[in-house]
Amino acid sequence: MTYRSLKWLTIFLPPLVIGGFEFVRHDFLLAYMTMETGNYLITLLTLLLSYVFATWMFRTIEQMSARIAEEQARRAVYEERERLARELHDNLAQTLFLLNVKLRQRQLDEAKSAVAQIDQTLRQAIFNLRSTLEESSSLAARIGKWLSEWSTLTGIDVQQEVALPEGYFSPGDEIHLFGVIQEAFTNIRKHAGATSARLHLFTDRSGWRLMIWDNGRGITQTAVSERHYGLSMMKERADKLGASFAIGRDEAGGSVLTLCGRRR
Repeated sequence: MTYRSLKWLTIFLPPLVIGGFEFVRHDFLLAYMTMETGNYLITLLTLLLSYVFATWMFRTIEQMSARIAEEQARRAVYEERERLARELHDNLAQTLFLLNVKLRQRQLDEAKSAVAQIDQTLRQAIFNLRSTLEESSSLAARIGKWLSEWSTLTGIDVQQEVALPEGYFSPGDEIHLFGVIQEAFTNIRKHAGATSARLHLFTDRSGWRLMIWDNGRGITQTAVSERHYGLSMMKERADKLGASFAIGRDEAGGSVLTLCGRRR
């Protein structure tokens, strides 16, 4: 049933039922029913009708909303797969071109480095796709598994603390948030020169907050101002989450990324 059908049903059903009862009462039942009894009956009928109709109506709306949310989640997953495919294609195309050039120039060390970069890119893409497809697991579980695999792949120690109620984010928001985490840790692997990293995701009265630290060389102001290292993509995802985005040097050394948002 469509929202339009529900609207017209809501408008016409109560007046028809109650008005029909009043018509029957006044034309056929006045000889058998006092006005006081009729008033009690119409009150009970209205109460019963309101309860039954409201229960059915809200159940229908919940089912329709669930179908819409499921469709939005599928679309978000599809869009994320498309983005990962484009990113993988672009990265591999550039690296394969570089590999071809180095092989022609017989620069074997640089060629080996390009092969290692291809291997790292493929592994990263596999991890990202696998985490995206695990729709049945919770966000906290996907983050934990992905970070464990990322740590094994990179050799960088990761500490994490995720204090997040089940179902806090919508499926679409989970994908955007997880994408920010993936991009942030990809940058740590590629650019930070770090030996350890931390992730903290929690909620409080004001909303939610994501913080990611590393002990690397620290991001430069030039990279921040020119939106290097996928910062534009992370900022775009933060905007879709309705969250503020900040990244810079940590006072203790390295870099810190912060997202702050409210539950929607």
